[in-house]
Amino acid sequence: MFKKLISEINHFKSQTHNFRILILTNLVYALVLPVIDIFVAAYIMRNSNDTSKVVIYQLAIYTGIPLTFLLNGFLLKHFNIRKLYSTGMMLSGISMIIMMSLKTLDLVGIAVAGITMGLSFGLYWSNRDYLAVSVTNDGNRNYYYGLETFIYTIIAIMVPAAIGWFIQSKTGDDQKHGAYVIITGIVFLITFFASVVCFRGKFENPVQKKYIFFKFHPLWYKLLSLAMFKGLAQGFLVTAPAMLIFKILGEEGALGNAQSIGAILAAIIIYFIGRFSKPSDRIKTFSAGLILFALGACLNGLLFNKTGVIVFLLLLLIAKPLMDLAYFPIQLRVIDIVSRIEKRGEFAYILNHESGLYAGRLLGAGTFLVLYYVVSEDFALRYAIGIIAILQLCSIFISKKIIAQGDKIAPEIENTTEPKVLEETAANLV
Repeated sequence: MFKKLISEINHFKSQTHNFRILILTNLVYALVLPVIDIFVAAYIMRNSNDTSKVVIYQLAIYTGIPLTFLLNGFLLKHFNIRKLYSTGMMLSGISMIIMMSLKTLDLVGIAVAGITMGLSFGLYWSNRDYLAVSVTNDGNRNYYYGLETFIYTIIAIMVPAAIGWFIQSKTGDDQKHGAYVIITGIVFLITFFASVVCFRGKFENPVQKKYIFFKFHPLWYKLLSLAMFKGLAQGFLVTAPAMLIFKILGEEGALGNAQSIGAILAAIIIYFIGRFSKPSDRIKTFSAGLILFALGACLNGLLFNKTGVIVFLLLLLIAKPLMDLAYFPIQLRVIDIVSRIEKRGEFAYILNHESGLYAGRLLGAGTFLVLYYVVSEDFALRYAIGIIAILQLCSIFISKKIIAQGDKIAPEIENTTEPKVLEETAANLV
């Protein structure tokens, strides 16, 4: 066992300097992600008891993200990517400070905090995605995302449980609010430390300065449709656990405990899948995640009780990492292919990819809000996740087509260097 651990450590050390620094930066920042994803939603629920406000906050975040992706393209012409990446992480702490300073959770205040968090995520994810493209290749991307997901899953055990226990140890609304304030301060310090780690990397800005295009290769449009289905779940899934737990399981302590169930097993499974799986295994991994998500969502809708919520959270802990582990390498491989065909920088595709995600997020969040206002809150909480999960199963068939077309085009591109020949070759293979 010890020899195996040493072997894995040596394998990590064998990666490039920038690969290791990017992983370490994301490791530190991962400590605050459960706070942002879960406990901010829990804070809104505690102080308003209105699930629609949680979804509106999420919509504000998702509106800020694509706007910042566009802004980041301009900023990259003038600032080093490390500064922008660090600023994105720091803004998440500032957004929480804005939220905690609100005397009443009105829609304007929630929207401002949400937009600020969207700015944070936009800077963080746009630069993180570009750096992931630049420091990895198709051969080590399963490992990169397997390791990263392993880290996130382990942290998803410790942080929710610790924070849930800390909040529950306080009595009265004032003490609980004070606990949230303390957590916000810790988040800000962690984001600062993550920024310090980031500056140890030798990351370079994209070479190409034009990022906005309106016409793309057919393979890219297939990926955008896959991104829309991914966004469909994101539009509601980030805050769904907090809303379900507050309504059915109870308070933040239950939230932390429920998020920790089975997470250690999930983390180990994800790491070894990422470490030893091949690019050809991505469809199997993706399908397993989507099916588990659909199963958990449907069981939650059928039961809609404590057992249903716990089973849903348990399956979600396994399903979401499996989906991400397969999705991101598929996305980056398509970027590798189409950027060579169209002779464009990778960031142009990272920026455009966000439009597909945003369309799906609006549809996902909109589904919940329509059910909330037209039928009832319980109906929306019970069935929105199941509807979205079943629709997401279409992603299996889309991803198969993407990989098949990519496998057909890639060998010809790798053996061809002339731009005109590349375009003609790709067009003939579509």
